This record gives sequence, structure tokens and C-alpha cells, in this order.
Amino acid sequence: MTADREAEGGTTSRRDFTATHWSVVLQAAGGRESPEAAVALEQLCRRYWFPLYAAVRRKGYAREEAEDLVQSFFAQLLEKNYVAQADRERGKFRTFLLAALEHFLANEWNRQQALRRGGRQTFVALDAQNAEARYTREPFHELSPEKLFDRRWAAVLLEQAHQALGHEYVAAGKGELFAALQPCLTGESPPDGYRKLAAQLGLSEGAVRIAVHRLRRAFGEQLRNEVAMTVSQPAQVEEEMQHLFAILRE
Repeated sequence: MTADREAEGGTTSRRDFTATHWSVVLQAAGGRESPEAAVALEQLCRRYWFPLYAAVRRKGYAREEAEDLVQSFFAQLLEKNYVAQADRERGKFRTFLLAALEHFLANEWNRQQALRRGGRQTFVALDAQNAEARYTREPFHELSPEKLFDRRWAAVLLEQAHQALGHEYVAAGKGELFAALQPCLTGESPPDGYRKLAAQLGLSEGAVRIAVHRLRRAFGEQLRNEVAMTVSQPAQVEEEMQHLFAILRE
């Protein structure tokens, strides 16, 4: 197979919607314990704890207090099956998670039921130092906690899609191609045009253009996969995609 033909090969993967994380969690909610659902929920929590941390910090809580709040929130989320309260017909993990956090802040923490620092069991591993560094890089203009949560939610989805796509390219033996072309994911042409990239990769300029087109299409599909994991119905994917793009345009 020639280099040009290799550049044309797709690397995308499609997931069965019924196996996505949030749908698995919702199917098990209120019923018998499901190891698969527990793992799926924990994976979702690991992905979205930083948006929650940023939202809590924006509410005025100090760093260590915000760390305790988020960790304790996850402890109760995983232990007390709050998911059973989610609307299975309309539930989206993003809206469920933020509403559950608001409930927790208004009730559980005020009753001092959070676990003590240092002696508590860790339910979701938090990189607190990195979280605070990321939070301090947030823009200083006024953003509500909810708006900041949405911004971080969008950033997490983009990051996860980018990482997953990179892993697919590496697994297909195309890591060098991905590294060279990933700056083109913004939708813009390379600063020096495609000719320099073609020379770097040993491809024709036309093959590079095709590879960029396929990369962008694969990224879009991967982003949809990431969004699908956080909704309960296939029809909600497009709605969440539109919400995501609206956030990115702000």
C-alpha cells in the first residue's frame, strides 16, 4: 500500500448507543446493583469532576473546601444512588450532574455530613493541584458557576475526543500523521500551506488535503461519540452538539 493510500484510510469507530455510559447507568438506576453501571458512572465522574470543581470555586469556596465538597459530592452520588432521581426520558448527564451538585450544596454539606480531610475514603481520584492551576487560568470576566461549568464541560469533551482519536491513529500506525495534522483540526489551513506538510510526511499535496479532510471528519464523529456517552437517548445527541457549539462560539 502506498503512502498516499495510507493517508486516505479512515480510523473512526462507531459505538452502539445502547452501550454508552449514561444510558447504562440510567438503565440500572433504581434496580439491582450493576457492576457495569457503577464503573460507567465512576468513569463519567472522573471526566467531569473538574467542571464541578471550577463551578464550586466560582461560588466563592476556598480551594481546600471546594476539594472536600466535590469529593464528598461524588461519595454520596456513588453511595446513595442519586441517579435513580434522574429523568430517564430526558436525562442528560451534564444537567443531572449540575442539578445534583446544587442539591448537595444546599442540603448535605450544610448538615456537615461530608467526610473529613485526610481520613476519608477516596471515591474519585482528584488531581487537586492540577485542578487549581487550571482554575486560576480561567478568564477573569464575570461568569456564573453554571456558565463556567458549561465551558469546562465543552473543553472536557473536546479533550477526550482529541485523545481518543490520537490513540486510534497511533494504534493504526499513523501516530506521526496525526501529530503533523492535528493543528488542522481548528478548520484552518496550515500557516505554510499543505506543501510543507506534504514534504514532511512524504506525501503528495493532494493526499495531505484528503488526510486532513478525513481527520476532521473523524474528529467530528469522535466528538459525537463522547457526547453520546452523556445522554440517555440518541435524539439528544444533536441537541447537545448544538449546545456545545453555542458554548464554543461565545
